Amino acid sequence: MTSDAVPFPKPDASEAQENKPALVALHTPVNVRSISLAVIAVFAVIYMLKWGQAFFIPVMFGIMMSYTFGPIVDRLDKYRIPRAIGATIVLVAIVGGFGSAVYALRHEVAAIIETLPEVAQKFEREIAKRGQKETPLDKVQKAASEIEKVASDAPAASPAAHRGVTLVQVEKPKFDIRDLLWTSTLGAIAFVGQVALVVFLAYFLMVSGDTFRRKLVKITGPTLAKKKVTVEVLNEITAQIQRFLLVQLFTSALVGVAAWLAFTALGSNNASTLGIVAGVCDIVPYLGAAIAVAGVAVVSFVQFGTINMMLLTSAILVLVFSLEGGLITPWLTGKASRMNPVVVFVGVLFWGWLWGPYGLLLGVPILMVIKSVCDHVEDLQPIGELLGD
Repeated sequence: MTSDAVPFPKPDASEAQENKPALVALHTPVNVRSISLAVIAVFAVIYMLKWGQAFFIPVMFGIMMSYTFGPIVDRLDKYRIPRAIGATIVLVAIVGGFGSAVYALRHEVAAIIETLPEVAQKFEREIAKRGQKETPLDKVQKAASEIEKVASDAPAASPAAHRGVTLVQVEKPKFDIRDLLWTSTLGAIAFVGQVALVVFLAYFLMVSGDTFRRKLVKITGPTLAKKKVTVEVLNEITAQIQRFLLVQLFTSALVGVAAWLAFTALGSNNASTLGIVAGVCDIVPYLGAAIAVAGVAVVSFVQFGTINMMLLTSAILVLVFSLEGGLITPWLTGKASRMNPVVVFVGVLFWGWLWGPYGLLLGVPILMVIKSVCDHVEDLQPIGELLGD
């Protein structure tokens, strides 16, 4: 039996392939050996920086100081003042100003330290005055006290239960003030030595001027074109780093002055100290503002004794930091000098882990130096793009 029905035509394989959506593939060559070597090199550099932090930290501070105050020495050099004398004048002014500020604020700092034990008592009285009920934290504390009491009473029955067992009691060594003084003296001597290293290194760098740049240009190559490009790149990197550091110094001083004026208007007894603390903490993004606000809250609560004044002073400092970080710094900093906030935060955490408090101060300038170099080196431009805003 035959059928006149015409069979439905099957689609051609080529036509079906054409109807499929085109797949987008990224053709990125991956060299496993190069990546492995790069990872090993990165870990080796991190270990070297951690191991040699006693050397690298003063060197980085000295370089940053020379970049920050080098333009002043250059300006004095244009007025026929030798670089050695100009660098001496700048460093004497910086060290003398810092020492004078510390000497003038010694009474305020001592008063703040002496009043710190009163914070817990005043805070407890303020909470009790507001009539707050027992919080879950109080219940946990009470339960912990009961458990500690039971644990302390338990050993009394152990001699009867275990006769013939000798009990050994370990006594802690008594506090010796001489050990504390000796440790503090050694720490102070080490700190003074590091400061001296930073000052001398900054002095020699400012006296040398552009000597190292000229030497680097000399070894780049014999052709005039390569030397010209190298000079332009080095000048742009230097100008970008100096602009960033000067803006950071200016904004930190501005935050300190604004905080000092605000706290003086509120009647704070430690307005000068709090202003300096706010200015120094402004160097550390995000974490510095949090530390400054917490410190100001504690000091304000000790003086005024009310939570309302503590919240008011903290809110004023938060406003100062917000205006500086959201308006002034972006306006003064060029687009090329801005960095990604996520990269900045992660970088601050990394350098803080690596070098402690010194890393918190040096983290952002180091990232800025890395970004400036990567922006002007063709093979490293992807890293600069990753660090940029």
